[in-house]
Amino acid sequence: MTDMSLRLPTTRFQAVLDLGPKNAAAVPPPASLGHPDLYADFDDETGQSSLAVEFASGQIHLETVDDGIDYHFHRGNGSDTDRSPWPASTTDPVVTWASTLLADFHLRMPDLLEDLEDAAAWHDEGYDLYICEVEEPTKLDLLTVDIEGELLTLPWLGSGHVDHAHIDGDNHPIALLWTAGDGEPDLPIAEARLDPVTELPVTSALPGIDWTAVGLPANEVVSWLEGIYLNHHVLPDAVGTLLTAVLERLGGLEPAESV
Repeated sequence: MTDMSLRLPTTRFQAVLDLGPKNAAAVPPPASLGHPDLYADFDDETGQSSLAVEFASGQIHLETVDDGIDYHFHRGNGSDTDRSPWPASTTDPVVTWASTLLADFHLRMPDLLEDLEDAAAWHDEGYDLYICEVEEPTKLDLLTVDIEGELLTLPWLGSGHVDHAHIDGDNHPIALLWTAGDGEPDLPIAEARLDPVTELPVTSALPGIDWTAVGLPANEVVSWLEGIYLNHHVLPDAVGTLLTAVLERLGGLEPAESV
């Protein structure tokens, strides 16, 4: 089990960004639903943006399409449903707010996402403030976030070289790839995925592996992979933390309190 106390310190970071219009802030969702978890993404290849809004009582997932915005619902536990988990009096304002939030977010793509990546790079270099570049005078927003430190992990101590890659399957699985030489790692030796109940990684060593050649026993390999998975796929990174703050500001929400 990875020791979660062995982490770099949490750091306070500020970013000055051009968020564009905040139309969604004028039509907030019902306060009775509580604070939602927000996730958004932009696909460079298709030019589409997507948004997931997850309340404790239900979820709505949206994406931009050629003629507007499509959406569908999930229950609070993430399971599929062909109807809204809320009554119409709640559903209508949720759909209006979430659709407007996605439209506001999409309007700033991909420039805003590039700014977030630049800001994260500044944070990684040890700076505590990033200011975006603008071509003409415009209203900017100051966001202040606390970015959690990564787990302290050892470098790969086995033989050869390793890398990790996403693989097909449920719960965000990845494979640890290994090679004995200097080439690209291509032999899967272990896997990790997210436990949907605990939201912690579950790791497993793959059968038929010559662990002597790998240079580490299987239990040490999966323990090392657990830390890698936590850092890359569970613990929020600088971009993810900033993106959450952007969505909350665009949506007129107060930041969620840390627990």
